Amino acid sequence: MNKRGDKRNLRGRAGRNAGGRGSGRTSTGQVRLWGRHAVEAALLNPERVHRKLWATHEGVETLSGDLPADFPLEYAGPEDLARLVARDAPHQGLVLECAPLEDRFLEEVLDGDPTRPILVLDQVTDPHNVGAILRSAAAFNAAAIITQDRHAPPEGGVLAKSASGALEIVPWVRVVNLSRALEEIAEAGYWRIGLAGEAQESFATALPAGPVAIVLGAEGVGMRQNIAGHCDSLARLPISEAMESLNVSNAAAIALYAVAMRTQ
Repeated sequence: MNKRGDKRNLRGRAGRNAGGRGSGRTSTGQVRLWGRHAVEAALLNPERVHRKLWATHEGVETLSGDLPADFPLEYAGPEDLARLVARDAPHQGLVLECAPLEDRFLEEVLDGDPTRPILVLDQVTDPHNVGAILRSAAAFNAAAIITQDRHAPPEGGVLAKSASGALEIVPWVRVVNLSRALEEIAEAGYWRIGLAGEAQESFATALPAGPVAIVLGAEGVGMRQNIAGHCDSLARLPISEAMESLNVSNAAAIALYAVAMRTQ
């Protein structure tokens, strides 16, 4: 990308004018993203409404395309950018403020390609985990992730950095009632497999030939009983007895790989 745009330095003004530190949401409801992969993916996403890009000259040079001549760009030093993001966040010389993505709906996903798996997250609230799950979902061509609207992290910089651009690629559907969403998923012909360490059946043997939805619970507590009851089967990943469990994002990646290999 080129360096055209507003080149005024914001030394000493960054924190005051842009909402200060945080997870990546401003006081006006905008989303603040940082890091090359997250920022570049958002810049390339036609569904994003971009407000402003703060950047070092070196950061802009790492981007792969050209910004429009009138793009709201302001140059700043690394220490100024650090005031715009979460403490110690690796901004890589790029901080983008933009509007949140538009809501996505379950019906859109269920009307899509049934060969692509769906991920359902039951109260997984760590933004690093959800970001990592989005990254795996993009890598293995998942159709979407489904979460509750009240028990999931907000769209923001920490999550987007962990997703490494996948936030702009994988549809994220937020629903009020996760149980009802699982019922709709079943009505659309998907087999719902809940990952549970105590299950007797292995994930590989539980996999059907047709459409599949993988359900994962929060670390520690796992799936809630009602959510497990809305699964067609519960299955475990065959890990060593030396380890009690896997991180939920690792479990999601392994399950998605198994689904991908099923079709090879």
